[in-house]
Amino acid sequence: MRKCLFLLSLCLLPFVAFSSTFTSENPIKLPTTTTTTSSANNNLVRVEDWHGATLDIHGSYRIVSDEWGALGGDVYLGPLPNSAAPCPDGVLKYNFSGQARGTPVRFIKTDNNRPIFIFENQDVNIQFVTRTCVNYTVWKVGHNDASLGVRFLETGGTIGQEDSSWFRIFRPPQGPRRRYFLMHCPGPFACPSCPIDRCRAVWVVLQNGRRRLALVNDPSAPSQQLRFRLRVYFNSR
Repeated sequence: MRKCLFLLSLCLLPFVAFSSTFTSENPIKLPTTTTTTSSANNNLVRVEDWHGATLDIHGSYRIVSDEWGALGGDVYLGPLPNSAAPCPDGVLKYNFSGQARGTPVRFIKTDNNRPIFIFENQDVNIQFVTRTCVNYTVWKVGHNDASLGVRFLETGGTIGQEDSSWFRIFRPPQGPRRRYFLMHCPGPFACPSCPIDRCRAVWVVLQNGRRRLALVNDPSAPSQQLRFRLRVYFNSR
């Protein structure tokens, strides 16, 4: 009997040794939210459209909500009631998926030469592609709306200047391919090496029946209005 127990202990010894070295920590080193623009560009992580093609400075793309039904729909340029702007200046989302085709946009880098591709976590200006009011189509962050606790996005921004017109395209670690969040960031002049956690996510907020893109001042605060963080894909067709 003692001999059997001795042999059994020898068989179990490797498993005991293995279990003592195993931990529940993930052995894969994941990127953190402190990834800077510089390191992201060095990694050359290209942004892809819905069909797998890389976004570039010469293309135009529709921004489409990744959600379906009432939370889906394309982003478009539209007029706002009581706006004093000389042109349509609303950065809006259609009320549901498939309602209509959105207004295409193009992405403009600080150095708009080579490489021509758009990369994740890269500071860019976003401009609607239209045939009219072409000088009033760059996205920017507007004034604070204290009643809703948001700052709505609108057009009238500038290209390559130190203002509120800088955004990034961000895909979380291990997030699904070709699905991205739009982030508003300080920009390459105010903070050339800002980590992504210095940026603020773009949301959809309901205002007077319109779904507007906005920055939410306190995402954890309760709200009686429909609002959700916008995750998108890009469609070149």
